[in-house]
Amino acid sequence: MATVLIVDDEFGIAELLDAVLSDDGHTVVTAANGRQGLARVAAARPDLIFLDFMMPVMDGPAMLAALGGDPATSGIPVVLMSSMPEDTVRERASGHAVFLRKPFRIRQVHDLVAALLRERPGDK
Repeated sequence: MATVLIVDDEFGIAELLDAVLSDDGHTVVTAANGRQGLARVAAARPDLIFLDFMMPVMDGPAMLAALGGDPATSGIPVVLMSSMPEDTVRERASGHAVFLRKPFRIRQVHDLVAALLRERPGDK
């Protein structure tokens, strides 16, 4: 299974994703903002990141830019989450693999994780 980092300042969202992904057998690590998220990435590179768009301290677009600017982390797929429309988010953020609109359905999370992790290097 995979290591998934959840970066979201909304405790309920992070807790829900943690429960769903842990139940699926994944190792889950959480962070409350982009700065903490980057520290978690530095400590142990995740296979996938769920990243909230709007957060205090360091928001999603800033964390995405930091990840994309580092060759060691630029290949990590990122699911960018927001309650705002995707077009609005796209104006401020790029480099994410998938956009997930809040509120989301659990089935969407299962499907996204399966699709994004299906072709991981070294998993054949």
